[in-house]
Amino acid sequence: MSAADEILDVVDENDRVIGQYPRGEVYARGMRHRCVFVLARDADGRIFVHRRTPAKLVFPSLYDMFVGGVVGAGEAYDDAALREAEEELGVSGLPRPRFLFKFLYDDGPGGSWWSAVYEVRCELPVRPQVEEVAWHAFLPEAELARRLPEWEWVPDGLAAYERLRERRPTV
Repeated sequence: MSAADEILDVVDENDRVIGQYPRGEVYARGMRHRCVFVLARDADGRIFVHRRTPAKLVFPSLYDMFVGGVVGAGEAYDDAALREAEEELGVSGLPRPRFLFKFLYDDGPGGSWWSAVYEVRCELPVRPQVEEVAWHAFLPEAELARRLPEWEWVPDGLAAYERLRERRPTV
């Protein structure tokens, strides 16, 4: 099964499920769905930052300070956060990510999804998926802050990071 065939829950403005459709159709029709964003830190508190591969369906080749992805049909946000973090970091046995907050990302028609933000400590050696991650590093917060205006970031990840910084000025 390809990523475009994966079944997703389509949700309303209150995050209630109103249908289920293949991911490709959800993206093509701009249907509201669910995503998770996981801020991964190493043992020294540095943040995992990566550049997406050019083959990604959404935001190819852009930088992100979160790992994560879509929540599958019938899947809980918490389960999706752990699954996506382990998949993208290429590890198994992560502690369950800690839920921080949820918000409705809305970038206009066809660009709206419920976004649950998490944090996890990853003390395991990472082996990111080559299909997902073109480059990666654990960066200190100060370095990440310096790169914000220099690199092109995924807009939903940047929105989540800005909301996180509003809640905790030192992320």
